[in-house]
Amino acid sequence: MGDLIRPQNTIAVLQKNNFRFQKRFGQNFLIDGHVMDKIIAAANVEKDDYVLEIGPGIGTMTQFLCENAGKVAAVEIDRSLIPILHDTLSSYDNVEIIHKDILKIDLKNFIQEKNDGRPIKIVANLPYYITTPIIMGLFENHVPAESITVMVQKEVAERMKAVPGSKDYGSLSLAVQYYASPQIAANVPPNCFMPRPKVGSAVICLQCHDRPPVQVKNEKILFEIIRAAFNQRRKTLLNALYHNMQMELTKEEILEKIIKLGVPQTVRGEELTLEQFARLADLFEER
Repeated sequence: MGDLIRPQNTIAVLQKNNFRFQKRFGQNFLIDGHVMDKIIAAANVEKDDYVLEIGPGIGTMTQFLCENAGKVAAVEIDRSLIPILHDTLSSYDNVEIIHKDILKIDLKNFIQEKNDGRPIKIVANLPYYITTPIIMGLFENHVPAESITVMVQKEVAERMKAVPGSKDYGSLSLAVQYYASPQIAANVPPNCFMPRPKVGSAVICLQCHDRPPVQVKNEKILFEIIRAAFNQRRKTLLNALYHNMQMELTKEEILEKIIKLGVPQTVRGEELTLEQFARLADLFEER
């Protein structure tokens, strides 16, 4: 198991297949066994788990997943990697290789078909420009997932788990924490990849909530308020909501709701907790 994690073996596979890295797919293959162990441990993959791997590359992490999980579905967008995956994973009978764009798969139907609708575990090493849209797509479409363990740009991981009042706290922090509990499992320097990315990375595990930690009457209003609050970060919450929300409210009406929330009139969005945003959303919903 895990032969591909050795850099010389990764190079041999790539040369044998005349593989060329494609910038449009943001391909960076992991070549560090210690990091791989941390990913598997963070994902807590067990023998009765169905695991969806997004972006398996040449199958390096897939081999580890196959050894630990009951079944693995590896979804790869790059056609040139499909024959390589069939080769590197040929000794495993619990993996299905799927050549598709993950954004074009109806994952609810997929999980219903493959795992009788039971929650799955998702593991991914994705191009960083598409990581957040994929994660938020999984959350917003209420895909039945127990956890999402993903390699992301280090600063994105820090934003996901940031707390109120910190420089990293923002709309991404609140959105992720509404759906899941984030925990950084490992920081990963550029030399752990081939080719080396220009930024540091981190493995973050998002343990999905059975139900959100706050109850809100209207999720759409909650996230509209959150987006507006951070759209112009330096503004007070009052001015940010007045200038950025789609609702036709006067400044006085918005101020009245902020006062009802029990916070200072000059408060900024970065000072509010998820619970306070939820209460504010309910005040807007009353209208």
